Amino acid sequence: MPAPRPTAGALRLVEASTPRPSSVDLGDYAREMSAHCPYLAPSLQRGLTTWTVYRAAGGTEAVQAELFHAGVQAAEWLRPLLNRPHGLLRCENIVLVGEVPGARHRDLLGWPHWVLKNLYGPVGVMFGKFYAGAEETSAAGHRIPATPASFLPVRAAVRCRDPRFLHATPDLAAALAAADDDGRDVFEHIPTEWKEIRTWARHLSPQPSLRPPGRTHRRAHRDPAPERPARLSRLEDPRPQGHRRVEGQQPRRRRRP
Repeated sequence: MPAPRPTAGALRLVEASTPRPSSVDLGDYAREMSAHCPYLAPSLQRGLTTWTVYRAAGGTEAVQAELFHAGVQAAEWLRPLLNRPHGLLRCENIVLVGEVPGARHRDLLGWPHWVLKNLYGPVGVMFGKFYAGAEETSAAGHRIPATPASFLPVRAAVRCRDPRFLHATPDLAAALAAADDDGRDVFEHIPTEWKEIRTWARHLSPQPSLRPPGRTHRRAHRDPAPERPARLSRLEDPRPQGHRRVEGQQPRRRRRP
């Protein structure tokens, strides 16, 4: 039985994965966003866009660690479904509500998002990030509606489209364009403590950068002052309703050039 994570409890489950959350009103926002994503409307119609809502209940380091862990569980739940019918339409969204003293939501989501997209991009899983109230502009120059809640979307990568949105990270764009899920364990050769994972991620370029308060920017933020390390368990799954990691054959890791 896996040892409990020291950070367990830093995110409190408000609402388990559902296509129609009642704790946060996201229906109008999702429908407006369908104008910017050709996959969203059919996904909403089939109930394949789902939302899991968490409330922050710990310090910055602990909430970051638990957001990362929630992202891992969402990605591992999604991986075996991507090659099934309508796999490209599936999207699980990790919603964050509540506040952490001294930290904005973009501070809390930035590092988990950066590490997750680098871990899972090569196997065809795409992570995004949206901050509550932040108005964004699409690559085509169109205004994107402000979301009522901060969240990390987790979905299948669209290899013919998504790499063009990663012009600031050409290595990641190339890995995403050639993505192939061969069943590998993405953690095979990296540590499992959150602080050590962030240290590992510092060799990736460009790193998350700090932006002044009030500016809306799609990049994440520089790592805040370190706190106590938070150990992650790859086997423990806090997600209800059967969102469990799928175990298969021994993974084969494909190294980056």
